Amino acid sequence: MIGHFFSKRYAYCGFLLLMLWPSVEFKATLGAISVKHAHDPVLMDTAETGQFSVLTYNIAGLPEIISSAQTERASSIAEIGKRLNRFDIVHVQEDFHYNNELYLSGNAHPYRSESKGSIPFGDGLNTLSRYPLSAIERISWDDCTGADCLTPKGFTFSRVQIGKGLFIDLYNIHSNAFNDPEAAAARRKNIEQLSTFIKENSGGNAVIVMGDLNGRYHFSSDNIQELLIENSLRDAWVMLENEGRLPAASPRIPPRDILNITEKMESIDKIMFRSSDALELFPAEYALQSELFEDQSGKPLSDHLPVGLTFNWKLKEEKRSFQYVTNTVSRQP
Repeated sequence: MIGHFFSKRYAYCGFLLLMLWPSVEFKATLGAISVKHAHDPVLMDTAETGQFSVLTYNIAGLPEIISSAQTERASSIAEIGKRLNRFDIVHVQEDFHYNNELYLSGNAHPYRSESKGSIPFGDGLNTLSRYPLSAIERISWDDCTGADCLTPKGFTFSRVQIGKGLFIDLYNIHSNAFNDPEAAAARRKNIEQLSTFIKENSGGNAVIVMGDLNGRYHFSSDNIQELLIENSLRDAWVMLENEGRLPAASPRIPPRDILNITEKMESIDKIMFRSSDALELFPAEYALQSELFEDQSGKPLSDHLPVGLTFNWKLKEEKRSFQYVTNTVSRQP
């Protein structure tokens, strides 16, 4: 987690970033999507039902000296890139310093957002997909605290096409970390900012929200349930693993150990979704992909557990036509 940045052995790196800080301005930006081929059969696929898999994973891509992960970062992230191939649509967070290892060591996704670079310039958010993606929009949070202010943390917005005329709006999230009152207040503002953006930009569209929200339903200082209510979203974990019920909220500070959890326990890494009038999404299988993303000794390849989900989908009886305008993508050389 980026919050580990302020431990004693990281103080010098923090000082360097603070020296750079006055020259860095963060704002919403549009980014390109690299593609490996120009013609995708998905663009003409007229199927009325289908299935795809998604994964959200904070890959702990801070430089080795300031990473809290247990394994060596370059080789671990190269291995992560290869293992991501099992999933159709992937959101990664903290993809800062080792994007070349992630993308160029065996990853085969034909559509990938172009990295914005390491700290303090990049937001660490990237999307990898088997399906065509529109250009990605990167939005920085208006509110942050501590080390989270040293990068343009925020969220991304893009659209994925899963069939002819069938689009889903994608949001990749990395919210403010820590649970002290000031940090939690900034995170609540993050959720409000995201909710407003979804209402203004995804009205009537199918939506998938995935990422490291750094918050929990069971922590009363968080407001994630408002994101669900205000945008008619459903949480896949709540539906499939918690009997459709949100956990009761408590003022107790949540435990910091986020690696020793099971599918029956709430994760700060979440997958939310909603259907549209044309496209119905059905979450089918939720899983923490911990064993898939371990090294040979059983150590996790990151300091988060990857969260995976399989979606089934079908067209509704009265399919509406969507007239989305998507941005031109750039081809890989």
